[in-house]
Amino acid sequence: MVETVLTWAVPGGTLLMVAFGVFELRRQKRRGRAGTPITATYVNEFTAMFYGTKRMELDHRDSMSMMREEDAQGGPPPLGVDLDAGTVVLPGNPGTKAGELRSTGDPTG
Repeated sequence: MVETVLTWAVPGGTLLMVAFGVFELRRQKRRGRAGTPITATYVNEFTAMFYGTKRMELDHRDSMSMMREEDAQGGPPPLGVDLDAGTVVLPGNPGTKAGELRSTGDPTG
């Protein structure tokens, strides 16, 4: 009896996971919800149990999700104010050169 249970533990768990995954995907489609399914988390943890690199990947993914996203370096910002030069850069302003407006230095207009 014990041997039978141990023999069917991994295949039975896999079949249950596939069945639950199908159920979960059908339920998400009907309700229109998005997000990570529970079965994806189960598969990741099950794989990490056998492969150490998967554990490192999951830990790295978790740590990267907690990091703050910064603007890309090297590219011009979409909007910019240069107080020293007295310029404001606006994207898509058709009347000026490269979207640049010059201020008169007078705050009243």
